[in-house]
Amino acid sequence: MIERYTLPEMGAVWSEQAKMQAWLDVEVAAVKAWNTLGKVPDEALAEIEAKAAFDVARVAEIEATTNHDVIAFLTNVAEYVGESGKYVHYGMTSSDMLDTGLALQIKRAGAILERDLVELGTILRRRGFEFRDAVQVGRTHGIHAEPITFGMKLGMWAFEVRRHLDRLRRVTENASVGKLSGAVGAYNNIDPRVEELVCAELGIGYEPISNQVVQRDRHACFLNCLAIVGASIEKFATEVRHLQRTEVREAEEAFGKGQKGSSAMPHKRNPILSERMAGCARVLRGNAMVGMENVALWHERDISHSSAERIVFPDSCILLDYMLQKFTKLMDTLVVDPQRMLANFGASHRLVFSGTLLLVLVDKGMLREDAYRVVQDSAMRAWRDGVDFGDVVKAEPEAMAVLTPADVDAALDPGQYKAGRDVIFDRLRELEF
Repeated sequence: MIERYTLPEMGAVWSEQAKMQAWLDVEVAAVKAWNTLGKVPDEALAEIEAKAAFDVARVAEIEATTNHDVIAFLTNVAEYVGESGKYVHYGMTSSDMLDTGLALQIKRAGAILERDLVELGTILRRRGFEFRDAVQVGRTHGIHAEPITFGMKLGMWAFEVRRHLDRLRRVTENASVGKLSGAVGAYNNIDPRVEELVCAELGIGYEPISNQVVQRDRHACFLNCLAIVGASIEKFATEVRHLQRTEVREAEEAFGKGQKGSSAMPHKRNPILSERMAGCARVLRGNAMVGMENVALWHERDISHSSAERIVFPDSCILLDYMLQKFTKLMDTLVVDPQRMLANFGASHRLVFSGTLLLVLVDKGMLREDAYRVVQDSAMRAWRDGVDFGDVVKAEPEAMAVLTPADVDAALDPGQYKAGRDVIFDRLRELEF
């Protein structure tokens, strides 16, 4: 991932240093397991634990000759360890180290993303209650529908983030799986107990039956989860973009002192972060497709997945971490204008209560088809003439044959929806992160 979108903590998880440290952790854990099983002498284990190390630059130097990064790494480790190095990588194949090391990185990255989701969800929940009663017109197909509140919208997003948190925990655990089962996964040259001991020490699971690699459906699931989280961020950001439009102006990204919106038009305050989220989400979806393509490998394995994973795993984790942290700040500082929401709400002349008025007429005994015709005719006149819907209805003889003016006022009163709002925010109150 380019430096622009890389935050230090997640970037460190996917650095060459961190990757090789994970490899070394796997190799030392394997030596300890062999020692437990009586294969490696105590003094050799002690020497390996004391001396085992690597140098990223030296590994690269060796790889320039070997054209094999694992062999280059093991050669460098042996330079540090000396004679006892013969027990390092004993009975293992490259993927035993690579996939188990990758599992450690996935587990660490997943923990950071989990924390990011908790922070976003917490802020959405808090701001949802902040705007619990900020009445806003609901929009379907971009057209005024029935009233909601802005807090309801944020609360809905909070629940979506909670679902992502649950999914992320599951897919991280499912992908944080190692294997030390040898060249084709049959334990031909390695004791199955080594795998169990190593993975237990490292705090990860192990593949019950593998071939030469951990099966890539696990990794595809992880990458797809990250892409789905990104899709939700894009969804939230798209709403912010719409609400910031000049014609709407109900909410907008905070605009910092000294910030510039356009090189040509000094008045511009553009939703740049929200638009950035939309663009980044596209990258996550593309990377998820790579994960799907990596599931089908030849026979016991090939390495067509390897080159792609060197790109998509770091990039997806780093990018989603960036997106979550940036969007969390965006929502924490989002400028909301409840008065503008009310003004927009009134722009459609109270037509948004047509559905409620329809039901009132039905309750008063009018046939639904007749009630629909009466309400629709009144609504079209109000929209065409730019007058209050309630006034048009009160002048409609067929409607007023069964209604009183008080009935019309009650049907067009936003306060009638309080009961539903109470239920919604009781549910949000119970939401935990």
